[in-house]
Parts: sequence; C-alpha cells; structure tokens
Amino acid sequence: MLNSLRLKLLFSHLALIVLAMGLAGGLLLASLERYFLDETERSLLAQARITAQTLIPGAITAGPQIEQQAPLSNALQQRTERNIAVQTQNLNLPSADVPLSDLDLSYLTDTSLQLGTQLETRVRVLDTTGTVLVDSSAIQGPSENLAADSLVAKALAGQYASRTEETYAGSTLSLVLPVMVEGELVGVVYLSQPLSDINLVLRDLRLRWAGSTAVALVLSGIVGLLLSRAITRPLRRLTQAAGDVAQGRFDTEVPVHSRDELGRLSGAFNDMTARLRAARQMQTDFVANVSHELRTPLTSLKGMLETLRDGAVDDASVRDRFLGTAESETDRLIRLVNDLLVLTRADSEALNLRREPLDLAELARVTVERLRPQTAARDVTVRIEASPQVPLAWADRDRVAQVLLNVLDNALKYSHPGGTVVVRVGAQEALALVQVCDEGVGISAEHLPRIGERFYRADKARSRGQDRGRGSGLGLAIAHAFVVAHGGALWLESVESVGTTVSFTLPAA
Repeated sequence: MLNSLRLKLLFSHLALIVLAMGLAGGLLLASLERYFLDETERSLLAQARITAQTLIPGAITAGPQIEQQAPLSNALQQRTERNIAVQTQNLNLPSADVPLSDLDLSYLTDTSLQLGTQLETRVRVLDTTGTVLVDSSAIQGPSENLAADSLVAKALAGQYASRTEETYAGSTLSLVLPVMVEGELVGVVYLSQPLSDINLVLRDLRLRWAGSTAVALVLSGIVGLLLSRAITRPLRRLTQAAGDVAQGRFDTEVPVHSRDELGRLSGAFNDMTARLRAARQMQTDFVANVSHELRTPLTSLKGMLETLRDGAVDDASVRDRFLGTAESETDRLIRLVNDLLVLTRADSEALNLRREPLDLAELARVTVERLRPQTAARDVTVRIEASPQVPLAWADRDRVAQVLLNVLDNALKYSHPGGTVVVRVGAQEALALVQVCDEGVGISAEHLPRIGERFYRADKARSRGQDRGRGSGLGLAIAHAFVVAHGGALWLESVESVGTTVSFTLPAA
C-alpha cells in the first residue's frame, strides 16, 4: 500500500500538517499557560502587599517590582487591584508611641481577616518564627507553625518565593512575601490561590485546538488527495508510455498540460521518443542502404563469374575485361567496409587520434596536389587562400587529410567544367578554420539539413549507373565524425545552382 506514490504524498502532506499544528498549538498553549501563571502571581503579589500594608503599620514588603506590562496585562492587573478589599474584625493596631523596632505582631492573633475579591485566595500572616497569626481560611487555625515549609523558610530568610504545586484539591499557586519594618523582618504574608479557572481555560483551549486540528486534517486530506492525484496522473501516463516504448511502440506521446517540472519531464519524454523514432528510422535506412551498396557489386561479381564459367573464360579479351571489373568491384567493397569500420570506431570513440601541431595551409596544398589528376580531368581550378596568421591546429594529420580529401572530392564531383574551387584557411576566434567553396550545382533547402547523413543522397532520381564512381554517400559522414572527434564542428551552406561551402573548425595548438 505504501508503495503508491499517491499515498506517500498524502501521508507526508498530513504528517506535515500534524507536525505544524502540533508545534504551533503546543507553543501557543505553553505560552498562554505561562502568561496566566505570571498574571496570577502578579495578582497575588499585589494582594500580599495590600494585606501587609493594612495589617502592619510601616510595613515595607520585599519581592520583585511589577514591571511595565502590555495593555491587556496592565488592564487585568488594575482590575484585580480594584477588586481587592481587606476587611478585618478585632483588629487593634499598636499605638503610635510604640517604636516600630519593638513591633510585635501578637495583636493579630485575635484578628479575623476576610479578602473581598473575585479570586479564591487564602491569606495567612506569619510571625518571624513561622507561626500563623492570621488565616483567612478556616481549614487551619492560628498558632500553627509553618517554618518547615520550604517557601516559609525562604521568606524567613528575607527572600521572596513562589511555587506551583499539585494538591488533593488541584493545582495551587503559592507565594510568600517577607514584611520588613525599619530593615528588620517582622513577619511573612503567605498567599495561596487555586488554579482551577486557569486549568479550565487551558483545557477548553486544548479541546478547541484538538477540534481545529481534526478539521484541518480532514480538509488537508481532501486537498492532499487532489494534489496527489494531480501530481501522479502525469506520472502514471509517463509510466504507461515508458512501457509502450519498451515494447517498441515509439510513436507514443504524453500530453503536456503544464510548464512545471512534470510538464518539462513529459516534454523531454516526447523529445526522447521522437529521437528514438528517428534513430530507428536511421537504423532501418542504414541497413537498407548497406544492403543496397553491397548487393550491387556482389550481383555484378556473380554475373561475371557465371559468364566466365559458361565459357567466356576461353576468350582472353573478355576474361581480362571481366577480371578488371571484378577487381574494381572488390576494391569498392573493401572501401565500403573500411568506411563502415571507421564510422563504427567513431561512434564508439575509439579512433585513437595522434595529435600534433598541424599546418592546415600546407596540408591543403598537399591534398590539392594529390587530386591534381581529378582536377585536370574535370577541368576545375583549385585555389588556396591562407590568412597571414593562421594558427596551427592540434590534430591528427592523417584524419584531417582524409577530411580535406573527402570534402574536396565532393566539391570536384559536383562542380561545373571550367569552375573554381577555393580552399580558405584562417581562424575563427580561438579555432583554426577551413572552408571549401565550389561553384557547382548546390543543394536545395529541403535536402540541406540531411546532407552528411550516412548513405543519404540529395538526388534520389540519380540511377546507380549514373552515380557509379561518386562514392557510397559516407564521405561527409566520415568527415563530420573525424572533426567532432577532434572537438571541432562541421557545417554546410549552399544555394541551389550557385554553389556550396563546407566549413569545419579544429582546436588550435
């Protein structure tokens, strides 16, 4: 089940939502809980100071100062202070003649205290020994000693302290506030307040957060299903199309409906299938052309052998003529096989080039001299134009010589009698450049893109007899393979009935 990309996308989407909601909700609830506890502690601190100032003349309380608060927090604090009203009974304050340093809080033992507030706060006043003098709650009576309480122990040491604890009645926040008179500790105010209201609010918030998370998960699941379907649909099409291509159906195409990564992937797949169709067609044409090229000389050889076997071998002139033709056809077969071997090595990048600094102008002069009989026979003039500062090429001399030979041979074959072929040697940026320009029949625009393909001929109407001696259609393909193997480029420019220019570049030494 988890092998489905659609389900993986859906579960990852939901996991991300749960993680985000969990972190956000947890942090928010923790912040709210801390905020409520801080506000409750501030409220208790205010109550403790009011209580101390009411019951103990000249009291100065220790503890933290209430800092400037945010508008909402400040408003809540002011509301709390307005709701505090300390009511006492049997309170007999000491006379003004009693020095504050001799102040004794025993007068509070007969005092009953009531805190008029909306908060359920328990107020206790302790003397310097930790004995309870006043308790606003009837749970415990006066004279109880709380010195063993860790909070009271800190207060008796003159320190303000607070804590949150769990009791049988629930969570409770307690704080102790030392009361000082003329720098001496005279007592402790001990306040405790249950946190039931805060816990109820937090519980309600948790329930609301859980409900929101559930709704978010449902909505996210629906959106995730739609998104995963939108993402996996083109992938399913690609998978199906890939299966079709694996079975040999290269005409399969995938519709492209977007410009995102999936759309570009679909487009790349369509380009791949188009290239595969072209490659298969080229392979089919290649096999057919090789078969055709081999069949012609083999048929000729078979016919001559049958003629000789039928008695023509006794005629010396016929025998010599047939043997000469057989030798020519055999040489043609050898050249064809060698050309195919060269192309195979070029395709497998196994040409083993022997590079050296090469003077292309000098090589062009040597090649033209080799073709002197052909130029004379066709009445074509070959002219070499070399720039003054021609860079040396870093190339294999024999391979480049074959490139020049093939290109010049084509230029001579298709030039008009009395025409001129120009060989230009120069530079193009950091590369060595060679151009062979003829004034021949040219190539039509429809055939120009395919010139250089193996066995391709622009003039399909030309018969094999008319084309005899003009090669197998591999010359430019071999030249292109050699140039590309050197890291250069070869291209053609031609205008029908005007002429053709073949250009190629090679890396400079």
